[in-house]
Amino acid sequence: MNSPTLTERRSPWVVFTTADDPWLSDGTAALQARGGRVLRLDGRDLQQPASLFDAFARELGFPGYFGRNWDALVDCLHDWHGHGGATKDVAIVVDHADGLLGAEFLGVFVSVLCQAAWKANFQLDADGEPHGEPWTPFTQHFVLLLDHTAPAAFADGAAAGTDVGVALRDGRLTATLTGEEWWPGADPVDAFPWPPPEG
Repeated sequence: MNSPTLTERRSPWVVFTTADDPWLSDGTAALQARGGRVLRLDGRDLQQPASLFDAFARELGFPGYFGRNWDALVDCLHDWHGHGGATKDVAIVVDHADGLLGAEFLGVFVSVLCQAAWKANFQLDADGEPHGEPWTPFTQHFVLLLDHTAPAAFADGAAAGTDVGVALRDGRLTATLTGEEWWPGADPVDAFPWPPPEG
């Protein structure tokens, strides 16, 4: 499995890590040095689907026609050009994400973020074909920062998402898409040993 990155168009697409992880500051500095942007959401605003959709729309400047549902969130994230004019690489960081641990929709949410990042990074549709629009691929990754919860605690909930595989490495929980339908950019299922093998 790949190590997490914020500057390359490859998986993993979602990373759960601690708020003080130096990987994030190094990654965001590298992203910004390349002209990318770091956008932040407050996880305390994401406790219910309705408030989650409102927070994404408000903080990321989604268009007025955003449908405030999971499919619309995928669409607005991957074809999103509103984060500064021309499409640029972006990392979306969710601070104070601990409260998502008990959310019934956690698996759906992680799957949606993975799908949106896959589409943004490759600008392919769900059939693996280029979009009809002349959109330039851009790097998009999601980081959920935890104040007092171990990233591993999110493994079961995150892995419950459609086509999501998770892995724990260096104290971070990473999530990406698995399966042939997400090629290129998918990682094989066996790269995500969760739960970890015994022994």
